[in-house]
Amino acid sequence: MDAYDTGSGARQGSGGREHPAGPGGGGTGDGTGGASGSPEGAAGPGAVRGASGETAEPPPASGPADPRSPSETAEPPPVSGPAEPGPSAGTAESASGTGPATAATAEPVKPVMPVDLPTGVAALSPRYQVGALVALAVVAAAVCAHLGLVFLHVAPSNTLTKQHGAAVDEWVFPEFEQNWKLFAPNPLQQNISVQVRAEVSTADGEIRTTGWYDLSAEDGRAIDGNPVPSHTQQNELRRAWDFFVATHDSDDRAVGLRGTLSESYLRRIAVLRLERNDAAGPGGVVERVQYRSRTTNVEPPSWSGEKVSDRPTVRELPWWTVSGSGDPREGAA
Repeated sequence: MDAYDTGSGARQGSGGREHPAGPGGGGTGDGTGGASGSPEGAAGPGAVRGASGETAEPPPASGPADPRSPSETAEPPPVSGPAEPGPSAGTAESASGTGPATAATAEPVKPVMPVDLPTGVAALSPRYQVGALVALAVVAAAVCAHLGLVFLHVAPSNTLTKQHGAAVDEWVFPEFEQNWKLFAPNPLQQNISVQVRAEVSTADGEIRTTGWYDLSAEDGRAIDGNPVPSHTQQNELRRAWDFFVATHDSDDRAVGLRGTLSESYLRRIAVLRLERNDAAGPGGVVERVQYRSRTTNVEPPSWSGEKVSDRPTVRELPWWTVSGSGDPREGAA
């Protein structure tokens, strides 16, 4: 049989002996493999035993790839565009420890507590806060000054009122006048009825005098049964008459400039009330007005034993000239 016959399955060594074939096929005596054999000899995989008995390292093979993962042996190719979201991207980032955790391992988001924002003056800028404080200080000073002046006005005579009484009166009169007529020691114990009449020129050129109009009774009827009467119905006429009496002597002569002011105030009230009552008639003009007061004492209670006069006291003022428009003229008739 031919030693190189392919059917024998055995190879001829250099010494004429046959070498059994290894797992990958027999090798030649000089360490080279056969044409159709495996590169591994009888010594086993990974080495080829030569004729001298030494094991030679096998040449680098171009067979299977390195068992290590591609992520350890090669850098990933650069991404030319934005990565598409998906489970694989989130998992890869979590595994490398550089990306955000997945939804399964992410911590729950804590609710944000509402922050209490400042309100009022605290919400303003520092410049406006200073302005608000300055305005508040000015208002507080004005209120304190007003209360102090009113207190000095109603307080008994003292050093301050003797030295600065004129300044106190200029501030208090007439808007902030105060009195003790509602309280002790001198409460009001009289009923005062203020009446007025007019001298008018009619449309025919005649001069006639009207009857007396009881202005106090008109205010009383407007107040009676009215839960919220106006300030004019309650106080306008009463305060105007008190103002006149306080600034005039017993002969009805004005005392100082405030007396003249009180006369002008009463004239205007008279003209307005007479026009309301249509005293002049169609085409008529009010030329002059005249006031009078009727004062009666309030009867004391039966248990007091006090005796007062029940006769009314009448005070009649001179005629005052007014224009057709209602503006007062200087002087009295």
